[in-house]
Amino acid sequence: MSEIQETLSIQSEALITKENKYGAHNYHPLPVVLNKGEGVYVWDVDGKKYYDFLSAYSAVNQGHCHPKIIDAMLKQAQTLTLTSRAFYNDQLGIYEEFVTKYFGFDKVLPMNTGAEAVETAIKLCRKWAYEVKGIAEHAAEIIVCENNFHGRTTTIISFSNDEGARKNFGPYTAGFIKIEYDNLEALEKALKASKNIAGFLVEPIQGEAGVYVPSDGYLAKAKELCAAHNVLFIADEVQTGIARTGKLLAVHHENVQPDILILGKAISGGVYPISAVLANDSIMNVIKPGQHGSTFGGNPVAAAVAIAALEVVKDENLAENAERLGIILRKGLNDIAAKNSLITLVRGKGLLNAIVIDCNEDSDLAWDICLKFRDNGLLAKPTHGNKIRLAPPLVITEAQIHECLEIIEKSLEAFRS
Repeated sequence: MSEIQETLSIQSEALITKENKYGAHNYHPLPVVLNKGEGVYVWDVDGKKYYDFLSAYSAVNQGHCHPKIIDAMLKQAQTLTLTSRAFYNDQLGIYEEFVTKYFGFDKVLPMNTGAEAVETAIKLCRKWAYEVKGIAEHAAEIIVCENNFHGRTTTIISFSNDEGARKNFGPYTAGFIKIEYDNLEALEKALKASKNIAGFLVEPIQGEAGVYVPSDGYLAKAKELCAAHNVLFIADEVQTGIARTGKLLAVHHENVQPDILILGKAISGGVYPISAVLANDSIMNVIKPGQHGSTFGGNPVAAAVAIAALEVVKDENLAENAERLGIILRKGLNDIAAKNSLITLVRGKGLLNAIVIDCNEDSDLAWDICLKFRDNGLLAKPTHGNKIRLAPPLVITEAQIHECLEIIEKSLEAFRS
C-alpha cells in the first residue's frame, strides 16, 4: 500500500504495532487510532477530530455514544445483564412486542450479529420449505445475488463470489443459486427452473459491493415473483435498514414488506451487538425449542438498548434527515465530479452513498484519497478497490454536509494531474 500519509505519533504507532503483533490480520484498517466518539465526530489518541463517514458500516446511524442509548445500556447493566434463554427476563418480552409492532411482524428471533441473523434466516427459510411448502428434505435451494455481502461465516461465503473471502475456506455449503443482481429476468428464470426454491435472499442496496442501487421497481417486482412461486422474500437490511437510505427500511421505498427481515448494526445504535430476524407466525412457528438459539441473544441489556435506539430513530426523524441530506450530498458530489474527473460516478440513496474513482480495483489510488481525507479531517474507506463509501451518522446537519463536501473537494484536488 502507498505511504501517502501524515507521520503518525509515537502513541499511534505503538498501538498499531501492538494490534499487528497480537491480533489476527483479518482487517486492514486505515492508519488512525480512535479513542472517542460523539455524534458525527470521532477523535484520535492525539486529540485530532474527524468526521466519521463510515459510521461503523451503518451501525452508528444515531451518532456515536447517543446519550439516550448509553443511558439505557448503563441503567440495565446495573440491574441484570444476562440470564440466557434458560429463564425468562423482564426486558425481553417488552422488547419483542416493541420491535415486532415497530416493523409490522408477528414475531422476532433475537440474535447478536448480522452474520448470525443471516444464518438464522437461512435456517428458518429451509425449515419452512420442508415443513410448510413441502420440499423434500435436503433439497431446498435459496436464490442469492452475485456480488452479495451477507457476512463471512462458512455458509455465507459459500455463495459469495469474493475470492478474498472464499479462497481456501472450503469445502462450501450447497443449496444456493447465484443470479445477477437487479435482473428480474434472471430471477424469474431461476424460480421457474426448480420447484425446490425456498427463498430469495437479497440486499435492497448492495453496500459492500460499492453501493449498487437497483432499478426502480426491482424489489417490488421481485417480491411479486416470489409470492407467485410460493418463495420467501428475505431482505438483508443489516446495512441498509434503520433509516439509513431515507426510509425506515430500504424496501419501503417500493412499499415492500419482506417475508423475512434481517436486521443488525444500527438496531443498537452501535453500542452493543444486537441483531434480529422478523417474520410472521406462518413462518416463525416452524422453530421449536432446542432447534436454534444463542446464549446472549435477547439478553436484558440488548433488549433495553434496542428499544432506546429505535426510539431515537423515530423521535429525531432520522429517516427524513437521511432522505433530505442525501440529496444534498449527492448533488454536491456530482458538482465536484463535474470539475474533477477522478470521480467517474456518484451513486446512493439517503445517506448510503459511494463515489467511484477513475482507477482499477487493484490500484492504491482510492486508498491514498482516503488517507488524504483523513489528513483533512474526514474518515472513509475504499470498498472493492476503487469505490469509496460515504455514509455519515444520520444526525449530521446540512451545514456539516457542506463542510464535508469542502474536505472531499480539497482532498481530491491534491490528486489532479
